[in-house]
Amino acid sequence: MIVLQQLINGVSLGSIYALIALGYTMVYGIVLLINFAHGDIIMVGAYVAFFVLGAIGTGPLGMLAAFVVAMIVCAAFGVTIERLAYRPLRSSPRLNSLITAIAVSLILENGGRVIPFIGPNPRQFPQPKVVNIQFGGGLSISNIQVIVIILSALLMVALNYIVNYTKRGKAMRAVSFDLKAASLMGVSVNGIIAFTFGLGSILAAAAGVLYASAYPQVNPLMGMMPGLKAFVAAVLGGIGSIPGAMIGGLILGIAETFTKGFISSQFSDAISFSILIIVLLIKPTGIMGKKLRVKV
Repeated sequence: MIVLQQLINGVSLGSIYALIALGYTMVYGIVLLINFAHGDIIMVGAYVAFFVLGAIGTGPLGMLAAFVVAMIVCAAFGVTIERLAYRPLRSSPRLNSLITAIAVSLILENGGRVIPFIGPNPRQFPQPKVVNIQFGGGLSISNIQVIVIILSALLMVALNYIVNYTKRGKAMRAVSFDLKAASLMGVSVNGIIAFTFGLGSILAAAAGVLYASAYPQVNPLMGMMPGLKAFVAAVLGGIGSIPGAMIGGLILGIAETFTKGFISSQFSDAISFSILIIVLLIKPTGIMGKKLRVKV
């Protein structure tokens, strides 16, 4: 039963990592950029939800409003960051974009620390009422975990539908395959890239609200560690692969909770990053990544 309990906890945490990892992998799949500012969009979404829930309350209507407003605000952040920080550097060496991504991340983190209504100190997140559903043998699952797992699954299904069965999704796949050819065929490359950043930021906003609900505390640096672990999940699943990001997130979440449950919580972060090193040594392309041959 202890194993099953930790498995439930791992799936709940892994679902959040998977949502964040999807943003990393979509952006990389299209513009070959590791958007390290993506983790801090989680923090923006959590703070937006914090203020919405503080104004409306933690009832069903308040939670719905928190998700919707957080997604809208974070989508605007994602599109704005792409337009101002990344688009001017698209034809520059990748190192320039990578350094810019780190700079944007630091701006968001430290900007939040100096803004008066956010500040550097942690705050208690207005968590909905927690109800534990008990099963035989001491097994239990909270209503928060149920919401996290179900909502994450629905968002992943919605993303899969958008990418594979819509006109925008077809354009995204075309740009990912060959950006210049897609442009010649009439695809608005700038619009599709902006749409991808917005879509990834919407998933990060949902992940931020879910993460803050499961671990009810917000602070300007709260997105740093989940963002890094989601990056590990994206690499584990195969950076650029949407199914791979989902699988990688779940594997990482389960590995982390099993480490906390059966070894020590002090080793959970070390295990996560050890997985990244092992994957890069054994299978650098990840579980579902594809080898690319570069012609010289």
